Amino acid sequence: MPGGRLTSEDRQHIATWLAEGLGYAEIGRRLERPASTVMREVTRNGGPDGYGADRAQDATRDRARRRKQAQPPAPPVPDIGHGRDPQAVQDFTESYTALLVQQGLPQMAARVLVCLYITDSGTLTAADLVQQLRVSPASVSHAVTFLEQQGILRRERTPGERRERYVIDDDIWLRSTLAAVQMNDALVAASQRGAEILGTTTPAGARFGSSAEFLLLMSEALQRAMEEYRQRLAARNAAQ
Repeated sequence: MPGGRLTSEDRQHIATWLAEGLGYAEIGRRLERPASTVMREVTRNGGPDGYGADRAQDATRDRARRRKQAQPPAPPVPDIGHGRDPQAVQDFTESYTALLVQQGLPQMAARVLVCLYITDSGTLTAADLVQQLRVSPASVSHAVTFLEQQGILRRERTPGERRERYVIDDDIWLRSTLAAVQMNDALVAASQRGAEILGTTTPAGARFGSSAEFLLLMSEALQRAMEEYRQRLAARNAAQ
C-alpha cells in the first residue's frame, strides 16, 4: 500500500471518481489507500459535491505552510498507552469525527464525543476537553448539552468536588437508540393523528397513515435489537 500523503494525481483521480458516483471504499481500493483517508480528504475540501482536485491541492499546501509558520503544540492524545501508535490514533480520531459529521452530528458535538470515546476511562472534565480540543469552554458546554439531550453522555459529580465529569460507557449507542425510539414513537402518534384529521381515504391522510405504519415498524425493530443486545450483554457478564 502506498505511503505518504496524497499527490496531485491522486486528487485528480478522486475528483473524477466522485463525479462518476463511486464511494469512498471503491476510490480507496483503486488508490490502494484506506477509505478513511479518502473520506477525510473529501470532507476537508468541499465534500462530495464540492470537491475539486486543484483547490484541494492548493488548500493542502496552504495548511502545510501555516503549520510551519506558527503551529502550536498538538493537543495530547488521551490514553496512548497499550502500545498504540499515536499517529494512528490521531488519524482515526479525525476520520471517525468526519464520519459522525456526515451522519448529521454537529461538528463540535462530534469532536467532543470522539474525544470521550477514544479515552479508556470514558470520562473527561470540561477543562480536559477544552485543553485537548483547543476550543472555548462555551463550545464544549453547548456540545455537551446537545449530546446529553440525545442520551449519548451523562454528567457526574464526585461528592466533595465542584467540577462535573462527562461520561460515556459501553451502552452509548443503546441509550442513543432508546432516545431515537422515543422520538420515533412521538412521530408515530403525530402521524396517526394527522391521518385521522385529514381523512385516511384522502391522499394527504393516506400519506400520514403510511408514515405511521413505517415508523411503527422501525420502532418495533429497534426495540427488538435493543432487547437482543441486553440479553447478549447479560450472558457475557454471567460468563465472566
